[in-house]
Amino acid sequence: MRATTAESPQPDPELEAAFWHRGKQRVVGLDEVGRGCLAGPVVAAACVLPPGFVPPMPVRDSKQLTRAQRELLARVILEHAVAVSVGAASHREVDRLNVRRATALAMARALRRLGEWDHVIYDGLPMPEFSSPRFTAVVNGDERCLSIACAAIVAKVTRDRLMARLARRFPFYGWERNAGYGTAEHLAALEAHGVSPFHRRSFSPVGLSLNGTHPRETCSDQDLER
Repeated sequence: MRATTAESPQPDPELEAAFWHRGKQRVVGLDEVGRGCLAGPVVAAACVLPPGFVPPMPVRDSKQLTRAQRELLARVILEHAVAVSVGAASHREVDRLNVRRATALAMARALRRLGEWDHVIYDGLPMPEFSSPRFTAVVNGDERCLSIACAAIVAKVTRDRLMARLARRFPFYGWERNAGYGTAEHLAALEAHGVSPFHRRSFSPVGLSLNGTHPRETCSDQDLER
């Protein structure tokens, strides 16, 4: 994980301000994490910042921060934001729907839990699920847009905590360190111990391990939505 540096881009509220000036007060930043993981859910967060918000400390793309920096910033964001909500799509939904559609589902769930909103700015390319004029897609949004960066930090902290809890039940895979991504440690554990109930079977490294040992434990999609 890369720590933040003086050269790292710092997102700003310029995009949000354009909507604030048009009378749209509840502008949502929306982002997800975990799309490329071999295990666990996709987690999305939605964040509404107060108009004119200036963070008391630098906010950056979550990938540019250490775990300790993300934890601290998540507390700051939850303290100052107008509203924050989280949604998830389970590993089973990733397998059933495909990861792109599961990502849209997690984002839609986060939005539903947020309540009323005026406009959504979300990270990435335009998605058919969010094709109305009330949505704006921003490529590299977590590097450019403050509310998206805040949402990404909350989503990352939430998902990392979940994967650390799952790691206590399945300690082989190092999820408390790799959060389910396909690190060398994780791939070696898949080969040695087989596939857990939380792995995404539609992802090729997991599929190749399906003939191995399967640790026994079950979960429901509702468990991952809590």
